[in-house]
Amino acid sequence: MTTITPHRAPGTISIGARRVSIELKQFFRDRNSAVFNFAFPMILLIIFGSVFGGQEMPDGITFAQYFVAGMIASGVLYTSFQNLAIAIPLEREDGTLKRLRGTPMPKASYFIGKVGTVFVAYAVQVSILIAVGVAFYGIVLPSTAQQWFTFVWASILGLIACTLAGIAFSVVPKTGRGASAIATPVVLVLQFTSGVFFVFTDLPSWMQTFASFFPLKWLAQAMRSVFLPESAAAMEAAGNWELGMAAAVLAAWCLLGLILAVVFFRWTPRGSN
Repeated sequence: MTTITPHRAPGTISIGARRVSIELKQFFRDRNSAVFNFAFPMILLIIFGSVFGGQEMPDGITFAQYFVAGMIASGVLYTSFQNLAIAIPLEREDGTLKRLRGTPMPKASYFIGKVGTVFVAYAVQVSILIAVGVAFYGIVLPSTAQQWFTFVWASILGLIACTLAGIAFSVVPKTGRGASAIATPVVLVLQFTSGVFFVFTDLPSWMQTFASFFPLKWLAQAMRSVFLPESAAAMEAAGNWELGMAAAVLAAWCLLGLILAVVFFRWTPRGSN
């Protein structure tokens, strides 16, 4: 007698992996969003690199070398926080989230799809940015395993923290159309106060204190430790890279972002059932 083995339904992670594929297809089909995420950091590098790239800082560091570290950190913010803070309100407004909530799909699979998409988009973006920097502005790549290890853990913690923060922040815009107008200024303020466009210690002390509460400052500092020589640590506020503190702050934002996302995330627009 033949025994029929019942078919096992795919699990949360398996469905989440499929959601990554779906999210990536949707991401690349939206050409405006895809071009912005990949091209914007590169455009800024080209503009600032062309204007200030040849200027030397202490220890013979070029401005382009200093700037690329900040742009990689900003790339994390673009692909995760800004992208999700704009895309999720649009999905909420057009009913996509409501339809997904009504399916048997585990809710966690939706977020796995978002996180996976962010990681893939960041990998593509940072590869393009580094390639342009090396080819046209003489960017020197990290030469030690420790520097690459720092690059990896800083990228992972930064992506997780900013992704969760973006999911939580997605409830702030009242409409999908207004999401960009709310999320973009937040990103710009963090960039200008976190040492992305300027040497961090040249900023007013109150600005440095403000930036220290947010992940971009610590992410940019960790990236500078990767792309700048050890002697450049003297240019930091504490006189060293503070990598332990950077990891602690980014990890704390991962936890805080998770709590805020769980508590405040909405599947439907405000006022609807």
